[in-house]
Amino acid sequence: MVRRVARYIIIALLAVAAGVCAWAWTPDLPRAGLESRYASPPSRFVEVEGVRLHLRDTGPRADAPSDGGQSRTAVLLLHGFGSSLHTWEDWAGHLQDSRRVVRLDLPGFGLTGPDPSADYSDARAVVILTALLDRLGLAQADVIGSSMGGRIAWRFAAERPERVRRLVLMAPDGFASEGRPYGEAAELPLAMRLLPYTLPMPLLRPGLAAAYADPAALREDVLQRYRDMLLAPGVRTAILDRVRTAILERPEPFLHRIAVPVLLLWGEQDRMVPAAHAADYARDLPDSRTVVLPGIGHVPMEERPQEALAALVSFLDGER
Repeated sequence: MVRRVARYIIIALLAVAAGVCAWAWTPDLPRAGLESRYASPPSRFVEVEGVRLHLRDTGPRADAPSDGGQSRTAVLLLHGFGSSLHTWEDWAGHLQDSRRVVRLDLPGFGLTGPDPSADYSDARAVVILTALLDRLGLAQADVIGSSMGGRIAWRFAAERPERVRRLVLMAPDGFASEGRPYGEAAELPLAMRLLPYTLPMPLLRPGLAAAYADPAALREDVLQRYRDMLLAPGVRTAILDRVRTAILERPEPFLHRIAVPVLLLWGEQDRMVPAAHAADYARDLPDSRTVVLPGIGHVPMEERPQEALAALVSFLDGER
């Protein structure tokens, strides 16, 4: 009798475990379907440094006859970790009225997907961005980077100063923090190692909602887009490759070399990279100003795009 009960218990536990695995198992989505949904015009794909980049390049060209000479310096938009070019949709819609706007899925994310070299270092990002500007015929751009994209942006500005007119850093990554020291690769927690196999929506939602001051601002369609982009072929494995190989370098030597005007743009209620971190950058940048947006979190361009855009445009237009 005892053996029979034990056998039933084991069978029940195995059935529960199988059910959990079936619920959690999340394969990559087919590329064709994702491109059909998320890469309609003006999206296009260009090969740069061996990477098939998904980008959108909109707005007037300086040499366009219809431009009348009114277009301003082109804008290059760099998204944050786990995001895609779609995060800039509201801003791009406004900026492209008078500027050429270039945004891309950075290698390892979105519909760009994995870099065949498996090199996700900031140095590699600088090479790719330089080659992209060359490919697009852009001698210079105003560069705007969010979070991880902010770190790539300041590294690019330091190493390619002739290619940057103005720099906007939105809650940029870069300084060491607890568990992430300089000169060492991060250790992957067990839960993150499971990323290539699972991505249940109930687990994804809280992580993304934390990027907003008001979690209710995370719309269902935006949540679905983030999940779909993470399920693009090879993206989750590329994310692990990035984290495994990322070595944080001290930012001060790079920041000291940035002579162009810099806007530090932060959400007051940013829980990912608190606004107090703006002082770290202001201390080491030769020419910067800080704008803190009240009632906004880590992704101002998604949560309250128009309020954040006003500060951005004022800076790009040369107002101090």
